[in-house]
Amino acid sequence: MNTLFIKNMVCNRCILVVRQELEKQGLKVKHIALGEVLLEKELAPEQVKPVSDSLEALGFELIDDRKSRIIEKIKTTIIDLVQNRDNHSKTNLSEILSSSLHHDYNYLSNLFSEVEGTTIEKYFIAQKIERVKELLVYDELSLSEIAFRLNYSSVAYLSNQFKRVTGLTPSHFKQIKEEKRKPLDQV
Repeated sequence: MNTLFIKNMVCNRCILVVRQELEKQGLKVKHIALGEVLLEKELAPEQVKPVSDSLEALGFELIDDRKSRIIEKIKTTIIDLVQNRDNHSKTNLSEILSSSLHHDYNYLSNLFSEVEGTTIEKYFIAQKIERVKELLVYDELSLSEIAFRLNYSSVAYLSNQFKRVTGLTPSHFKQIKEEKRKPLDQV
């Protein structure tokens, strides 16, 4: 296999760490993105376990079955959408996932629910709320700017969704200062 699928790669720092680890193992990386690594050469069968073990020691997991790869691609697409594409177009999440994963959304939705025990929509909302928390902690943007950046239709809608998920209003969340955020791979 010269394409590796890796669970828990959720940020640019993860990409850097995985690249360094693979290069330390003597592997040449052709391309790397969230959850996916393309190697210049095929990974030999005897290299799989050492690579898997070294990645696992860093909190990552090599994925080798098709369904798990699809689930991981759904997650990394959503994380990328929320973290890196502020105020993305009005395109529906279902359309974005279907086109980027080349599968019917109903199939993706059913598979995700079956494997993860939650819906794609709930996972997407959880990611958005974690991003809102991050932006609130940074205290550089107003709630209105955050709502615009994350493509909420209004501040009221963002506030209602935030309260429904966290049990707190955004302003109350800003006031408390302990253990506000979760790492993305624990959402």
